[in-house]
Amino acid sequence: MFTGIVEEVGRVISVQTKPQSMELTISCSFVLGDVKRGDSIAVNGVCLTVSTFSANAFTVDAIPETVKSTTLSELKTGSRVNLERAMPANGRFGGHFVSGHIDGVGVIRAVKKEANAVTKTIELEASLMKYMMLKGSIAVDGTSLTVFGVGRNTATISLIPTTVQDSLIGEKGIGSRVNIECDLLAKYTERIQQTEPKMTRNWLSEHGF
Repeated sequence: MFTGIVEEVGRVISVQTKPQSMELTISCSFVLGDVKRGDSIAVNGVCLTVSTFSANAFTVDAIPETVKSTTLSELKTGSRVNLERAMPANGRFGGHFVSGHIDGVGVIRAVKKEANAVTKTIELEASLMKYMMLKGSIAVDGTSLTVFGVGRNTATISLIPTTVQDSLIGEKGIGSRVNIECDLLAKYTERIQQTEPKMTRNWLSEHGF
């Protein structure tokens, strides 16, 4: 589990591409402070498992499903990436509940400067729009953000100066593809509604309400 608060921006120093999978080695410093083999680190919002590490880098593998459904395949040597370690049990949620399981890829269609903020409008896959809610949560490349506008097939986010400085979303321009994770609670609520009986008056009465 993650919070969407990027801890560090790392740099890809090696990409080993296989038929449908890939191995990434990423140079960084802060997130290596207490790293262990098997730890989870979100790379641009994608939850990946540390296979090996050194004093200044770690290596992860991306399986076919991950490569197919995220932007990881676009990374190359020298690419910069958002990094966040899994949250400890006694940690604080500075952002929102983020699983590191990407729901789809969005494309930035508009960028606008407003006072000290930068707004970005992202075109989303139609299947994701049902999770978009004004003032709801969204993770973009692993960065926890608030939805400030909802269009027919777009969501608009607004970046504060700290987010622009501490993560990569501020650098992404029109046409950039970004990993999208929708609000976890919204997805669970939808699933419960699909599997549980409809809450009619009779159903509530039968269950003691």
